[in-house]
Amino acid sequence: MLSIMKTITEEEAMKKRKRAPNHPGGILKRLYLAPMKITGSDLSRQIGVSKKTVSKLVNERGSITPDMALRLSRAFKTTPDLWLNLQKKYDLWQAGQKSMDWQRITPFPEREIAASLLHSDL
Repeated sequence: MLSIMKTITEEEAMKKRKRAPNHPGGILKRLYLAPMKITGSDLSRQIGVSKKTVSKLVNERGSITPDMALRLSRAFKTTPDLWLNLQKKYDLWQAGQKSMDWQRITPFPEREIAASLLHSDL
């Protein structure tokens, strides 16, 4: 039941946010690479991916995959969840702005949701 409440809270926060969250590639560039004077080539060599992959990411044309999250977390002593959560927030905001179809969906009654959770194997 707590996960449902968290989901509802995150959805409400997404609706209220007017400005897009920062792209994780931009965060990587501004908060990690630039201050540490690490080039895209240095990063690509260090984490074992192509320069093109790094370029797409830091120029905000690529996404953080689970594999990339693991690589970045190892290189910068962070967690994979940091990178994946940044990407998730960015993607959800973008999707929410792109189409409003999802807002026309009516939720199931709460009692049905609660009953199904009580009887599930989750």
